[in-house]
Amino acid sequence: MATATEDFRKARDFLLEHRSDYETAYEQFVWPRPEHFNFAIDWFDGVLVAEHPTRAALRIIEGDGTDASYTYAQLSHRSNQLANWLRDLGVKRGTRILVLLGNQVELWESFLAAMKLGAVLIPATTMLTPADLRDRVDRAEAGAVIARSDVTHNFDDVPGDFLRVAVGAPVSGWHDFTESDASSTAFDVDAPTAASDLLLVYFTSGTTSLPKIVEHTNVSYPIGHLSTMYWIGLQPGDVHLNVSSPGWAKHAWSCVFAPWIAGATICLFNYERFDPVAMLDVLRDAKVTTFCAPPTVWRTLVQQDLSKWSMSLREALSAGEPLNPEVIEHVRREWGLVIRDGYGQTETTLQIGNSPGQPLKAGSMGRPMPGFHIDLVDPVTDAVADEGEICVRCGTDRPVGLMVGYQTGIGSSTEVNERAFAGGRYHTGDVAARDDDGFITFIGRTDDVFKSSDYRISPFELESVLIEHYAVGEAAVVPAPDEKRLTVPKAYVTLVVGIEPSRELAGEILAHCRANLAPYKRIRRLEFTNLPKTISGKIRRVELRTAEIERIDGRPQGEYREEDFI
Repeated sequence: MATATEDFRKARDFLLEHRSDYETAYEQFVWPRPEHFNFAIDWFDGVLVAEHPTRAALRIIEGDGTDASYTYAQLSHRSNQLANWLRDLGVKRGTRILVLLGNQVELWESFLAAMKLGAVLIPATTMLTPADLRDRVDRAEAGAVIARSDVTHNFDDVPGDFLRVAVGAPVSGWHDFTESDASSTAFDVDAPTAASDLLLVYFTSGTTSLPKIVEHTNVSYPIGHLSTMYWIGLQPGDVHLNVSSPGWAKHAWSCVFAPWIAGATICLFNYERFDPVAMLDVLRDAKVTTFCAPPTVWRTLVQQDLSKWSMSLREALSAGEPLNPEVIEHVRREWGLVIRDGYGQTETTLQIGNSPGQPLKAGSMGRPMPGFHIDLVDPVTDAVADEGEICVRCGTDRPVGLMVGYQTGIGSSTEVNERAFAGGRYHTGDVAARDDDGFITFIGRTDDVFKSSDYRISPFELESVLIEHYAVGEAAVVPAPDEKRLTVPKAYVTLVVGIEPSRELAGEILAHCRANLAPYKRIRRLEFTNLPKTISGKIRRVELRTAEIERIDGRPQGEYREEDFI
């Protein structure tokens, strides 16, 4: 009888073998569904360390050029020491550990150590405020905190009898992380880890309300990210660089699980301020083979002369928000690579994507990934249609890469899960359309799509046209109240660095939109601004919509309207 690790490896190898054969991969893939599984012990130590002890598991390149690599064997030994030390301090199976670290080796050591102990990780950004931290400690019931020394002061007024561990300079009242260096490099497992045990607790970014708490098990992310590995096109020995910050789910996707499932090297460029030239240099010099970045980064990179950099890249990817077609075309023209879009959420692994070697359709984010059955559901009739809310089919074929659900209890009722899983499906809250070939195109959040003169408007489609203009760095389109049309599309625009706003430029951008959009989609108003964003970098369109609805003083200063230029 095959072990859980053997079943996991068989599923992984099947996807590696069919990385360019989407039809076979989608039709024949079967999720491993073990009773017990521990990614750090069974896979990282049991397979990767055993077979590739000297291969670099992690490489961190600092902004000042400092470059450090850590092998699979080294990370295994260090995480064993940390696990032993934390166990001596009282951390046990089920203890919830809030982790506030940057892109530093201690973060990966902490992840592996927590997994080995059977503890539950609560990844968080170091930018959280004391109020945020009180909320996380309270609602997630944290029993321990591992934090960078320079942010420990934010816990001064956070009540609770939890273990405190500081990484960096010594902090009074906190245990010093380096004390773990004296512990044994051999770790004794106390019991098998149940696949259904919790492993990760994530707080969503909360664009419209108090963040929901997403719960993942020891299989839903570690095994579930087989779909993410497949989408990225990772292969053993690859060097994968992903641009995302610790504390957010995408960091675990592409900076922990997907690369290590494949047996690749995780490469990090740890900068303080993003510099597109420095990033391009790192991609070239580190011989990165697979690269994933959010649309904001790609939009910045294409402002450089990409032909000056000769790359080792085989795969180029984007996720987080849909990537505009003109950016994809620019990279294809300069590097001969097609940026492949992908779609997923904190609640899931990669659900929909353009996988390697497959035809792409402009604007489409691809087809369902192996293991995911996607329905587009009409929100009124609940019928499956060609356009509707993106829903993941559950029931007997519920994908492994789906959360258990939202945590209920403190500050949350059971209704949140009833809504999320209504009708035997997981409801994403995003709207999309599917064509006759099965390709799915993102339209927007259910609360972002709006009507103007009785026409349905997708903000993303209009924003894609806006950023084709050379001066536009980022844009957000929301409905603005209008007596004649009920609402009209209004664009909030952030300009490319070095370009100043002006009446002439506003007229030029509106003319560009008139030339490239159907009359009913035309952007009628425009305002230059710095777009409001969540702490994870997502545009808070809800703030812009609310500002338009609540405006009582008429036309705001600095707003340009289409009629001003006619």
